[in-house]
Formats: sequence, structure tokens, C-alpha cells
Amino acid sequence: MAKMLKVLSLGAGVQSTTLALMAAKGEFDEIPDCAIFADTGDEPKVVYEHLKWLQSQNLPFPIHIVGSGSMSENFLNGEKPAQPPFFTKTKKGIGMLNRQCTKAYKITPITKKVRELLGYAPRQKIPAKSAEIWIGISLDEIFRMRLSRVQYIENRHPLIEKQMTRQDCLNWIEKNNYPKPPKSACWHCPYQTNAQWKEKKQKFPEEWDKAVRFDKLIRSDKMKQFKSAPYLHSSGVPLDEVDFSTLEDLGQLNLFLNECEGMCGV
Repeated sequence: MAKMLKVLSLGAGVQSTTLALMAAKGEFDEIPDCAIFADTGDEPKVVYEHLKWLQSQNLPFPIHIVGSGSMSENFLNGEKPAQPPFFTKTKKGIGMLNRQCTKAYKITPITKKVRELLGYAPRQKIPAKSAEIWIGISLDEIFRMRLSRVQYIENRHPLIEKQMTRQDCLNWIEKNNYPKPPKSACWHCPYQTNAQWKEKKQKFPEEWDKAVRFDKLIRSDKMKQFKSAPYLHSSGVPLDEVDFSTLEDLGQLNLFLNECEGMCGV
């Protein structure tokens, strides 16, 4: 039987960065064959800078970067149907649209790259258990664990095996004198907390301005597919009209933690 391909799903956030650096230091029973960073095209600037730093660390495995272009640009141009989980107003209050972006911009590009690394052509049958994906879900997010939906891929969660929480990851990063990783999430992600939106507005005005423009454009006349107007913020108010000084941080991130495959935010 051929050797199982070991792939680390790298989001360049706290958990997956810790996972990659721990693996590089030999703190797991084996070292992955490679890491794959699925680029949504809309990561914050600090995430791309951190990814470059990781690439400079002489890891004992390569980092492959895959993607399908910019999610926001593709969506506005109608080139990709996958949409973020926008908030909409319903008769019962504020609801959310189905999340399509994780599959289109994380899972599918990674799966396609795994197939390529295994040496199989599209639609060619791949034997079961040909690859293992290491996912940086920590112990405090154990409910995000999912079985792989791809028959030839198995998911593995090494941080949970080590009983490590997100704070444990931060402690390990600090102990080993590495820079603190940024939060890995698209600059327009609706799952951001009020505190994260406020921080973006105050500290990252360029990304805030992009988010404000995107928030307006998704309600423009050319975006006809929505029955109810979509919004980036859970209040159902245009982003630039939200008064964050009057809002408590109600744990919008908890919604994010329930995303379908555990591939985002790590």
C-alpha cells in the first residue's frame, strides 16, 4: 500500500501556525509532507505578511498556495456563485444566508491540490485513506471537528490530540519567541465580532473602507439574486452606520465557530 500523504491545512492564524511550527520542531509523531494555504484573495494584509514570515522559517516541508481568485471580486462580478453568509432581514428578525464560501475557497482548492500531489487526474478514482489532512482546531473548539466528506481523505486534529486550547497555542508561541499570529478571516467576513469590526475601523482603515464599499455593493441594483437586502453586520444596518460604541460584543464569533468544516479562522 502506498504511503498516506500528510497535509497540513494552513490558515496562517493562531492554531494552524502553532500546528506548523510544532510539527517543524518534531513535537508530533511525524512531520507532514506539506502544508497548503487556501487563499481566498481577501485575507487581511497582516495574514499575508505572516504567511511570508512562515515561508522564511525554513520549515521541513513546503507550503503550497492555492486559490480561486478574490472572493469579493468574483462575487461582485458574478464569476463565482459562492457567497459569504450575509445577514438578511426576515419576518422573524435577522437571519443568515447559507454559507458557501468555505467549500468553494478552502475545501475545494485544497482537495484539488491533494489530488494533484497524489498524482491522480480529475475524476480518476483514488483509493480510500490516501491522504490525511491536519486541521488546526483546538480543544476549546472541539465541536468543530468533522469527518472528511472525501472518501480518500481522513481528517486529523493534532492540537486536540495534545489537549491544547487556543490559549495554549498562544502560550506555546510566546514561549518559543515567535511573533503572535494574526486572526485569519476575510476582511469582509460577517462572522466578525463587534470588537473585531471596531478594531478594523480604528487600526486598519484601508480594510475597513474596503468592507464598507463591499457592504454597499452587495445591495446595489445589479445584485438581483437576493429576496431581502444582505448586510455584513448582524444588526442589518449598513456597516458605516453601525455605532459600535453602543454595542456589546455579543459573541458573533460563536456563529463562526459553527461553520461547516473547521477550515476557517485557524
